[in-house]
Amino acid sequence: MKQNDPCYASFLQILHEELLPAMGCTEPIAIAYAAAKAREVLGRLPERMTVAVSGNIIKNVKSVVVPNTGGMKGIAAAAAAGAAAGDADAELEVLARLTEEDAAAVGVYLKETPIEVEHADTPHIFDILLTARAGEDSAAVRITDYHTNIVSIRRNGETLLEKESGAGGEKTMTDRACLSVEKIVDFADSVDLDDVRELLERQIAYNMAIAEEGLRHSYGANIGKTLLRGHEHDLDYVLRAWAAAGSDARMNGCEMPVIINSGSGNQGITTSVPVIVYARETGAGEERLLRALSLSNLITIHLKTGIGRLSAYCGAVSAGAGAASGIAYLQGGGFDTIAHVIVNTVAVTSGIVCDGAKASCAAKIAAAVDAGLLGLAMVRDGNEFYGGDGIVKKGVENTIAIVGRLARNGMLETDREIIRLMLE
Repeated sequence: MKQNDPCYASFLQILHEELLPAMGCTEPIAIAYAAAKAREVLGRLPERMTVAVSGNIIKNVKSVVVPNTGGMKGIAAAAAAGAAAGDADAELEVLARLTEEDAAAVGVYLKETPIEVEHADTPHIFDILLTARAGEDSAAVRITDYHTNIVSIRRNGETLLEKESGAGGEKTMTDRACLSVEKIVDFADSVDLDDVRELLERQIAYNMAIAEEGLRHSYGANIGKTLLRGHEHDLDYVLRAWAAAGSDARMNGCEMPVIINSGSGNQGITTSVPVIVYARETGAGEERLLRALSLSNLITIHLKTGIGRLSAYCGAVSAGAGAASGIAYLQGGGFDTIAHVIVNTVAVTSGIVCDGAKASCAAKIAAAVDAGLLGLAMVRDGNEFYGGDGIVKKGVENTIAIVGRLARNGMLETDREIIRLMLE
């Protein structure tokens, strides 16, 4: 792909939009961001708050630890942390600078401050409306469609910001229509590495650090450590273990940042860590690794575009396909190989449901990476799934489109039922 090709600039912009630093699970962080912004608009510490959220926000905040809060979980804790000590200017790193003293203050604030949580009746899968009050003053901040997309700010009923929000809320981001597996492979082959080096080196540093932390210490169900025990020299186990360990740490209160992909830290870890570990274990050079990461990240973004930010479809599946594609690239695979890897992977694991952010995400990541590695092994042995095998269609782009329909449309009622079950 030539640098004057319009898709080249779009691909770079997409990577910069999606590979963002975030501390903690991104849904509670979005609530903390809304609360910090509301406090900023209010001009003082809120005396009470109401947080109205869509079902998928409830699902992804209910069971995950809010970082730098001393282990607190849930929507009220996230709102309290953002309001009491968050830095709105830091966006998805809103809680990154909290000290131990701040964490203690958050705990006191949460106990003393009425915070009402409501299940919002909204057409948006991703929707947060946080209203903060102090005396006679009020401030309301609304975020829809993705984690930093503030669409409305009001103070004492006066509109300070209002922009369109709708099913196409992500239209403020670069158009993804140019994405295809063939073009992504072309981009990975030809990208000027100076255009992506800083971005990807930050991903390597952040995501490997949290994966190492997950293997070093005890977090959640310790899926990474469990996988690695007795299999330290089996590369397939090592790849799964390192990816899972990053999620072990992240879902269970680790205060280290990650580089996200498609709005998710777990997806950012899954699409990058196995590729990085494989490159290091096999002696691939820096140039080859950066090209493979360019590819794995864009494949994950491409798969997630049709699915959406949040759904009943586990995002680790797309990221596992992205990781396997990156490893295939490191092995010298081109478009045909990578296309078959993607189809094989989603044919196996597209039934994994998302029941929110919590410790078991690490196990789902391990399963998704394993499916990707199986899909790659099938290609190496000359095997593949064909159009007509279940949801598989002829051609990788057709299969990707079908998976998007399955997740976005077909699993809507599944998503509603999961939320009902979690609220019982």
